[in-house]
Amino acid sequence: MPKRPVLPRRLSPRSRSEQRSATAALSPPDASPPAGSLFTARGLRSLFTARGLRSLFTARELRSLFTARGLRSLFTARRLRRLTAVGVLGVLVAVAVAIGCSQWVRSSADGHLYDAASVPAAPVALVLGAQVNTDGQPSAFLAARLEIARGLLAAGKVRAILVSGDHGRWTYDEPGAMQRWLVARGVPADRVVLDHAGFDTYDSCVRANKIFGVRQAIVVTQNFHLPRAVALCREQGIDATGVGDDSARMFKDLWLRGEIREYGAAVKAAADVLTARDPVFLGPYETSLDDALHHG
Repeated sequence: MPKRPVLPRRLSPRSRSEQRSATAALSPPDASPPAGSLFTARGLRSLFTARGLRSLFTARELRSLFTARGLRSLFTARRLRRLTAVGVLGVLVAVAVAIGCSQWVRSSADGHLYDAASVPAAPVALVLGAQVNTDGQPSAFLAARLEIARGLLAAGKVRAILVSGDHGRWTYDEPGAMQRWLVARGVPADRVVLDHAGFDTYDSCVRANKIFGVRQAIVVTQNFHLPRAVALCREQGIDATGVGDDSARMFKDLWLRGEIREYGAAVKAAADVLTARDPVFLGPYETSLDDALHHG
């Protein structure tokens, strides 16, 4: 009988290589690799070889993309005209909305803005917060607002001062800094009431009305900010007038930035009024302002 051929237990490296070559030769040319093979270490390494990258982006495709004809196919004259028209229309709509909202702010505040000498008396001055320096002292803008409120109290125009600002972090306290500034300059501590959640002008006006029961107030801030502040407070049912500061105009860059910012802020103010959103924090009614007015 013919002897049965003996097969080797292990293929030599050369034999395994020849076997893989033979298997690849027998496989159809469009055979897909197993689904998980791409995400193996070996599959990822093969992807980022020169041959793997060429399989994704052939030289011909890349050359055709960066030719004048290829770029023209991406940005045709018709498509560019359409994109330009859409962009111009978007800019015009944004400008129109900003101008319209700014006009609403000015018309709402018209007839309610005064200087410190001529403003009608009111029970409370609402001082809106601004930046506090790293040393805990009010910035020049905020100090100017506080000086107006101090003068109003001294002149008998108001009987209490409500300071409203950002105290969202323990390390940053606008109302506390405002209170310390006023008390250090002779304002009785029991005449100063703190609102720790006046995170923006809208929140300060809503909370003044709903949390502290303000029905009539003199709003104090810079002149470029005053119309929006008065308009928002009047929208919340407060009989609000306003006294603005002009002394901080010496900081020309900051003042100009504030004036430009008001166009966008007017759009936000209109959106807040239309949606009637709640402030970040509401909470129960507080009697601290009632107590301060009683002492006054």
